[in-house]
Amino acid sequence: MKNIIIIISFLSLLVSCNNKQQDIENEKQTSGQENVVTLTDAQFKNAGIETGNLSNQNISSMLKLNGKIDVPPQNLVSISAPLGGYLKTTKLLPGMHINKGEVLAVMEDIQYIQLQQDYLSAQAQYTLFESEYTRQKELNQSKATSDKVYELAKANFQSQLVLLKSLEQKLKLIGINPQKLSSNNISKNINIYSPINGYVSAVNVNIGKFVNPSEVLFELVNPTDIHLALTVFEKDVNKLSIGQKLLAYTNNNPDKKFAGEIILISKNLSIQNATEVHCHFEQYDKTLLPGMFMNADIELKGVQATVLPEDAFVRFENKQYVFVAKENRQFEMIEVAVGNTENGNTEILNPEKLQTQKFVIKGAYTLLMALKNTEE
Repeated sequence: MKNIIIIISFLSLLVSCNNKQQDIENEKQTSGQENVVTLTDAQFKNAGIETGNLSNQNISSMLKLNGKIDVPPQNLVSISAPLGGYLKTTKLLPGMHINKGEVLAVMEDIQYIQLQQDYLSAQAQYTLFESEYTRQKELNQSKATSDKVYELAKANFQSQLVLLKSLEQKLKLIGINPQKLSSNNISKNINIYSPINGYVSAVNVNIGKFVNPSEVLFELVNPTDIHLALTVFEKDVNKLSIGQKLLAYTNNNPDKKFAGEIILISKNLSIQNATEVHCHFEQYDKTLLPGMFMNADIELKGVQATVLPEDAFVRFENKQYVFVAKENRQFEMIEVAVGNTENGNTEILNPEKLQTQKFVIKGAYTLLMALKNTEE
């Protein structure tokens, strides 16, 4: 009796092991077929399946960059008072438009009076020294006076001329015309004029404040020559060239495109292995302001690529797949790496093992739905 029980237990164990081995084989077979779908004749006809081969096509890639609007140094102006002084009046506010030659501010200081006084006094002395020099020159020619007296008169005249010319330049520096200055129009005030057409970007002073010559009163910008400075990493620099076209847009309004072209590619790399590419806009737009961040799309030169029609690709769980046609209405779903898309065709980046295959180029999503329904 005991031997019978042992034999029965051994047979049960043997059957169990065989069942487990069969289950493992079935799982392997199922796993190998999990990406294969088989259609009946009716299903194949209704799905409208069409197949095709890989083809070669010239595909242009798009380089996406970002950067910000910049202004060249010659279009940025810092306004200061060359001799310093007190700010008497100004009406400037950031964002105001100003014209070249327009009065930006009125400054006042006692040194302006002193400078005008020094000039008028030097002018009077110059007239005196000029007359004396002319007289001594005539006397020296007739030997009525010594050479020493003549040379002294000449030196005094030349020294006074130098002093007068230097004072003239100082007056011009603070905006006073020496030719129009007289004892009747000496003023404690001077005007500061705008050297450019543009906008006020910053006001750094208030009325009544004393400013030193080195302090910046106002900052002006001429936006008509603004450009876009894009950041490009080292691996993409060689893909760009002067004159290349681009389309720029902001994050707030990506549908509005601004056409431009590359005018300069910097040769210096930063610590992050990036450099700047400067671009001009084809047409100035008042909505483009210095410091504004923008994106840009630059179309690169086309290269030969292996492609399939866009309809051949299906997206599932954030991956791209295509269906390869097998025998007996079977289709296998294979993951692929895709590149750029142009004119309805998409580049395949790993075509080496797929050259001899036939692909579903129409009806791929129908196959995906049939495959996933079968798995469920």
